[in-house]
Amino acid sequence: MIREQKQTLVRILVSAGLLAAAVLLPVQGILRPTLFLFPYAVISWDVLWEAVQNIAHGKVFDEHFLMGIATVGALAAGQYAEAVSVMLFYQIGELLEDCAVDHSRKSIRSLMNIRPDSAGLLLPDGSVKTVSPEKIAVGSTIVVKPGERIPLDGTVLRGESTADTSALTGESMPRRLAAGSEALSGCINLSGVLTIQVTRAYGESTVSKVLELVEHASSQKAKSENFITKFARIYTPAVVLAAVVLACLPPLLFQLPLRDWVMRALNFLVVSCPCALVISIPLTFFGGIGGASRCGILIKGGNYMETLAKTDTVVCDKTGTLTKGTFHVTQVVPAGSADKGRLLEIAALAESCSSHPIATSLREAWGKSAVPEQVTDIQETAGRGVQAMVNGQPVLVGSSALLQQAGLTPLEVTQPGTVVQVAADGTYLGYILISDEVKEHSKEAISQLKAEGIRRVVMLTGDDQKAAETVASQLGIDEVRAELLPGGKVDTVEDLLQNKKGSLVFMGDGINDAPVLARADVGVAMGALGSDAAVEAADVVLMDDDPLKLPAAIRISRKTLRIVRENIVFALGIKLLVLILSALGLATMWAAVFADVGVTILAILNAARALNIRKTDTRK
Repeated sequence: MIREQKQTLVRILVSAGLLAAAVLLPVQGILRPTLFLFPYAVISWDVLWEAVQNIAHGKVFDEHFLMGIATVGALAAGQYAEAVSVMLFYQIGELLEDCAVDHSRKSIRSLMNIRPDSAGLLLPDGSVKTVSPEKIAVGSTIVVKPGERIPLDGTVLRGESTADTSALTGESMPRRLAAGSEALSGCINLSGVLTIQVTRAYGESTVSKVLELVEHASSQKAKSENFITKFARIYTPAVVLAAVVLACLPPLLFQLPLRDWVMRALNFLVVSCPCALVISIPLTFFGGIGGASRCGILIKGGNYMETLAKTDTVVCDKTGTLTKGTFHVTQVVPAGSADKGRLLEIAALAESCSSHPIATSLREAWGKSAVPEQVTDIQETAGRGVQAMVNGQPVLVGSSALLQQAGLTPLEVTQPGTVVQVAADGTYLGYILISDEVKEHSKEAISQLKAEGIRRVVMLTGDDQKAAETVASQLGIDEVRAELLPGGKVDTVEDLLQNKKGSLVFMGDGINDAPVLARADVGVAMGALGSDAAVEAADVVLMDDDPLKLPAAIRISRKTLRIVRENIVFALGIKLLVLILSALGLATMWAAVFADVGVTILAILNAARALNIRKTDTRK
């Protein structure tokens, strides 16, 4: 417990003791109200001082003003014990609120306790110097010992180990690291000593971006939060005016006892304090964001959580999202008298400069390295393929449409998979069939999305229609849009946005889907560790390759929104009831205390549930 909270607790205990003494001591006359002033002063001085300061700055109608005027009025009306009790319970509610917020922040801080304090810089003489990660430049070499947190993103040069990535991904399964592997900052090296070449400065590293994302998430307010803020600005002065009318009008018009109606008005003011809503709604979203972060789901703000909870349509990219994106050559089919080896060699050489997974699979199947002089004049057409000069011959490698555009007639392929057609020097040579593998949890993820009531699941891909339909039928996807160029994905999402009922969510691998991620109601980047494009363009970042995190994110968002609605209905319902009873003179100051402080405490405790994400919330 921090110092301020300890001081508040001491004041509560002292004031409660003084109040008990004032009630129990058999003192009458002028001494009796004096005894109650001591506990009142101990427990209320900060509230009254805050009210005075706020009035001086033009902020009149807040909870400090309401509590101050209500309790001072109660003292003036001779309700001494009630006045002290109202302030006492108010301070107890404030203390519980502080503890709940502090608990939420501690949970997020412990989750995000991945900021490295130091790094072992390898010097030219072979010694290791401990320095701040911010001072290490790209290209430097660092040494990470077992048990240490990897301080910067880089590539493993030497050593083998396993890394605990749970702080980033929410998953406990260690990741194997060896020479050539990508090492991500924030992970813990579990076993062997690793020598790593730094590829990103600290400010651009994974750990830095994740921390920044979580720290700024609470600044993006949901509609519910904005509504409550605006509601309180109108509601508070309105109830103060109503309290003044309640205190003055009946005695003036009907000659009723002034003291009774002033007490009703004071009860009215205590009840009307909007603390329960103003405190609990942001706290609920804060808890929901923190709970999701613990599961490796980073939601950039309450507004995105609110939109995600209303998901009606989910659009998924195929390669790297529902499939592993690790392609393998499964068939090489020459046409006529063409040779299989030459067919594969030409395709691999033409794709020698491409980083696309299909190009990588062709080069791996060929098993050799290209000489720069072998391939010239490379022209890549997005979504269609490559034109190049290979050993002095013009070559076409890509889709059937690319060859048809050149006046050639490629073979028709019926097998599922990605087809790479090949032609050289104006002659069709045949095709190469490349297959991708569906991810382990993709089918279960689609099933869970439908169980959550998602009306429409659509898959987008640049692959041919038959290969796309094979994957879609295997996973249980409703619709397929295939053979799409990059711009076609945006057009397709635009079309789907016209026919949605709720929110449209797009889930992509975060590498080349930035335009679609930005266009969807909620863009979800998955497998985004180390991907700059994903962190920038997406509204939600799933920190590993598991598509099951999307239905989990929807469940967490819906749970958070459900708690928000419960608090709104509960708080407004109780307050409205006690306000009516106060106006009718049927509610005492104790009922008013419950309607304010009691409701606030219950709303805070309910809001704290958003932080407690059970395993069943993330995986059914």
